[in-house]
Amino acid sequence: MITLTHYLVASALLFAIGLVGILTRRNVLMILLSIELIFNAANLAFVAYARAWGDVGGQVVVFFIITVAAAEVTVGLAIAVLLSRQLKTLNADEISLLKW
Repeated sequence: MITLTHYLVASALLFAIGLVGILTRRNVLMILLSIELIFNAANLAFVAYARAWGDVGGQVVVFFIITVAAAEVTVGLAIAVLLSRQLKTLNADEISLLKW
């Protein structure tokens, strides 16, 4: 039987993989993908707790997180397309557009 601990370990692994991806990758698309992994780790934890406690509140929170993640992907991909067209690169180290 799969217990709450199994879900939380899987969630922690997803979060760790996403965090490592953010810290090590320099491609904007890979950074966006890593952020999505972190969102999905939070979703998994919320659903696991909701299932363990028999409450639908966690599932409602997951619905809103998915909505925010969809908006984040839309804005992020629009920015990535804009950067790709204007600067001809998606390398985060070479993008100084928003730096002081």
